[in-house]
Amino acid sequence: MAQTAPAADEEQSRSGEISTANEIVVQGQITYRNRSDEAEPILVYDADYFQRFEPLTAGDALKRVPSVTFLSDVIESDGARLRGLEPGYTQILINGEKVPGSNADRSFFLDRIPAELIKQVEIIRSSSARRTGDAVAGTLNIVLRDGYQLEGGYVRLGGLRFDDGEVKPSLGLVYGGELGPGRILIGGNMQGRYNPKLKKSLRYGDSPENNADYATDDFDNREDQTDTRDGTDYAFNATYDIDGEKTDFELSGYYVRTDRVEDERSFEYNSATAITGRVGTTPVAGNLLTDNANFNTIKQESYSIASKLEQEWLAGLTKFKVGYSRFSDKQDETEYEVDFDRSTPRFTGDLTDLDIVDKELSIGLEHVFKFGADLELAIGGFAQNKERVTSILSIRDRFNLTAAVPSYDQFDRNPEEFVRPFGAPVFTPGSLSVIEEDRRDAFAEFEGKSGDISWVAGVRYESTDFAVNDLTVAPAQAVQENDYAFLLPSASVKIEVGNGGRITASAARTNRRPRLDFLSPALLEAELGDNDLQGNPALRPETAWGGDLGYEQRLGRTGVVGVNLFYRKVNDLIELANTGEEGSEGEGTFVLQPQNTGDGEVYGMEFDLSTDLGFLGLPDTGVFGNVSWLNSDITDFAGNRRFNGQSKYVYNVGVIQDIPSAGIAFGATYRKQGGAFDRIVGEEITTTYGADLEIFVEKRFNNNLTIRAVGSNLLNGSKDEAFNKFTTIADQIDRSFDEYELESEKAGPVFQIMARYAF
Repeated sequence: MAQTAPAADEEQSRSGEISTANEIVVQGQITYRNRSDEAEPILVYDADYFQRFEPLTAGDALKRVPSVTFLSDVIESDGARLRGLEPGYTQILINGEKVPGSNADRSFFLDRIPAELIKQVEIIRSSSARRTGDAVAGTLNIVLRDGYQLEGGYVRLGGLRFDDGEVKPSLGLVYGGELGPGRILIGGNMQGRYNPKLKKSLRYGDSPENNADYATDDFDNREDQTDTRDGTDYAFNATYDIDGEKTDFELSGYYVRTDRVEDERSFEYNSATAITGRVGTTPVAGNLLTDNANFNTIKQESYSIASKLEQEWLAGLTKFKVGYSRFSDKQDETEYEVDFDRSTPRFTGDLTDLDIVDKELSIGLEHVFKFGADLELAIGGFAQNKERVTSILSIRDRFNLTAAVPSYDQFDRNPEEFVRPFGAPVFTPGSLSVIEEDRRDAFAEFEGKSGDISWVAGVRYESTDFAVNDLTVAPAQAVQENDYAFLLPSASVKIEVGNGGRITASAARTNRRPRLDFLSPALLEAELGDNDLQGNPALRPETAWGGDLGYEQRLGRTGVVGVNLFYRKVNDLIELANTGEEGSEGEGTFVLQPQNTGDGEVYGMEFDLSTDLGFLGLPDTGVFGNVSWLNSDITDFAGNRRFNGQSKYVYNVGVIQDIPSAGIAFGATYRKQGGAFDRIVGEEITTTYGADLEIFVEKRFNNNLTIRAVGSNLLNGSKDEAFNKFTTIADQIDRSFDEYELESEKAGPVFQIMARYAF
């Protein structure tokens, strides 16, 4: 296994020797974390590090690396939270390039990238002038395989069995080889996705501040819910590379499509235990209060095409790249509910059509001047044009069921039986918009090495012109424009010390751009409890000064242990502020607006270890572990708190035992994530997660076939949330609760059998 990693930018893919398909399919040894020779603090994890646990997506793979948390539903890993911060604070790159996503915080969900397409994952802890500065928490770079990394092909075939007996297929094919003057790699993947969850909520009309001793006589209702997510992901990627004596060329692209259905059925009862239905129109006859059926059909597509050209001249190396990315999200959602907690039962039907298209066109130019063997200067520019079109149309149909409803058994009947045809859906405030964002960047960066010291230092200038056209407001307010620019300096140094030791230090200024849904000038009435939400097109990005200080030590032939301290000072935080204007619900309510106000701090410590136990006479035993202690501080309208959703800690431990003589391996990983707290106007949420245990058993046949059995979520993972809900800001400060809710969501074990065959 190679112990050094190529540079963490778009040029890394051609470093090292070409692997054969047999080497990828049949792992001859345990693979550990790589050591990067770059001056920047980078952790590199090759696909072999994850492969034996058969992750389905890039998000699943990242559950095993330091400082990455998720607040996803159980057995899902979508919005990666590096150092526990919201996904919008983490820069997600694919092959060193930014990618658009449908999320309002500009984040890209990593469960959209199949793990089978990945060559390696990089955690880039600090920033560099050569990359865009949208990386307050850091950067996750997903490097896909290319033609200079594989000779031959292999097929992956298997299936997954879920707790309710559902079986889903998994199929992948990858091939790499020579084609004309260059090399080609093509890969395809079809993955069945399924998540059957059970939820239970208990709601109370009031609760004391500590949320631990609520009054049982304040019980309001109970909700039982089944939430089944059923879909299929299709993915394809291809690269064509030509490496010449002076000229290198690459053309690459990937395509991912998700077809998914989310089917929820909810029953509310006026008892903490009873499950009886309703009889006639009498409110007290039976325990069922409401019957709700929610069905959402989702179709998401994303693709990216990129071309890169490198030309070596007497004056240095010139690099030119151009790329185009597009993400589309189409959802058709219906929600039907019958409310029996009335003198006459009432039916409510909602139809929502969502259509979001996000497109980005980018061009980059860079020239590297070399001054001897150990010093170079890179200068360049970057231009990106982004367009995001949002259309959310909805309509509601509500009426009383005037005819007496006969005995209603919720397990035999469905609110859909009362549906009548909807009219044409219409827009609501802020639901139709076109956002255009044009950025123009320039950078300069020196990189050098002197003996045992390597370093990099540079500065990036980022300027952005922004315009939002909200088609739901008066024409005079519809088009709002804004522009801003920042200087983002950065520097890193790496010092080799002792026998295999390294000290790394870095400092950088970074930024986080505003959420897209905050930029509309529309007014949303009663959006936050009884308070209104007024958008703010004048928002500016948050900025942060930060540093990392770490030490890394090689252990024996393959192992590495590291510790890192990090700190970020975040300025111009975007938080909801009270404008002082009375809200639409009258006295005691207000119009709230996101504004740049206040500062925050993020800090913590990260430790990771991966090594064999050769020093104990066990060279075929590998151990893995990492733990991150995460903390932060913000002062908001109600006092001090951590950054929303930041877990207090996350740790992973694992072991792999290889038996080369028998061609067998087995192993296990255990993961635990600490609790998190969120506070916004009108609501406070405390979230806790259960632990996650995964086990695999592997058998290798000859030099071209591997079969693995994997069990995941073996501890029946749960996600538990406590909600404090308030009507007004004054109520929230005075701890006068509107509702207190306890919600628990669980999913059972997942078992999979996967076979890989090299040809």
